[in-house]
Amino acid sequence: MIKYLIQKEFLQIRRNAFLPRLIIIFPIMIMCVMPWVMNMEVKNIRVDVVDIDHTVESQRLVGKIAASSYFIFNGQKATYAEAMKDIENGRADIILEIRDGQYLIAANAVNGTKGSMGSAYLSQILNEEFAAALPTAAAANSSLFTLHSSLLYNPHQNYKLYMIPALLAIVMMLMTGFLPTLNIVGEKEAGTIEQINVTPVSKWAFILSKLIPYWLIALFVVTVCLLLAWLIYGLAPDGPLWLVYLLAMLLALFFSSFGLIVSNYSDTMQQAMFVMWFFIVCIMLLSGLFTPTRSMPDWAYLTTYVNPMHYFIDAIRTVFIRGGGLRDVAHQVLALLAIGLFMATWAVQSYKKNS
Repeated sequence: MIKYLIQKEFLQIRRNAFLPRLIIIFPIMIMCVMPWVMNMEVKNIRVDVVDIDHTVESQRLVGKIAASSYFIFNGQKATYAEAMKDIENGRADIILEIRDGQYLIAANAVNGTKGSMGSAYLSQILNEEFAAALPTAAAANSSLFTLHSSLLYNPHQNYKLYMIPALLAIVMMLMTGFLPTLNIVGEKEAGTIEQINVTPVSKWAFILSKLIPYWLIALFVVTVCLLLAWLIYGLAPDGPLWLVYLLAMLLALFFSSFGLIVSNYSDTMQQAMFVMWFFIVCIMLLSGLFTPTRSMPDWAYLTTYVNPMHYFIDAIRTVFIRGGGLRDVAHQVLALLAIGLFMATWAVQSYKKNS
């Protein structure tokens, strides 16, 4: 019985003019475009320089700022007031004033992150110039020890390598969350679900027939994403590949079950879309996908204990970047399994089969 129900689902997907294109285009879009866009590095900081001294040292400093990849050099201004007008009109982010051998950094704090990071970059350049200007003996005696940093994982601090594994969660969210939800609600609106309700098909068989096709699609999409990550970025998991698929399927179990729960309690497609969007945004923003969860307030951090996407992102980054195995992510695997089974049971129990 389940075999024919699954066959029906694939026939419906194939006859849909939009879904097959979405299944192909969406993972390509996520893996080829989003890693370049979803970048937390602060670059293209526009700098105005007010050089009153016009010394050799100040001109060398200005040249170093202009050559930096983090800054856009707006040129030198005659006065501080002229540079401040650029700040007020949004044409500059930072002002560097050089007067009588002293340096003043003024940053536009409307965008606090850009202002603080730009000031830190500029201060680093100034410190490098001061260190280079010190005599060799003075530089040797300026500190009691020298600190050397060695980055074990992602040594070049490439943000794309940090984001690409986590983007798999967004792909899984759409393919196994939204699509099953809209499938069942669409059948409710069309009235075809009533034909299923009057058949001897059990609730478990009906729910599995709705989940299995999208799980198979999820496996295909994950494979496409892994191939694109390898071909475009040269990124392959340092850990076992089967563990990536296991984590993906556990996340798919949660999202597909959650989507079916929403569809069971929704009467229209619009209602289901709004409810799904509300919960998905909260789950995504509180998962650590974009910002570290430890930066959140304590009351918000408590939500990560029941957030499956948080466990998935933490585990997938461990497998991809650190080369962790099953023992390293056993806690996340068990948490995903427990949450997924709970949601699957809820999905079956909440489905009302009226005869």
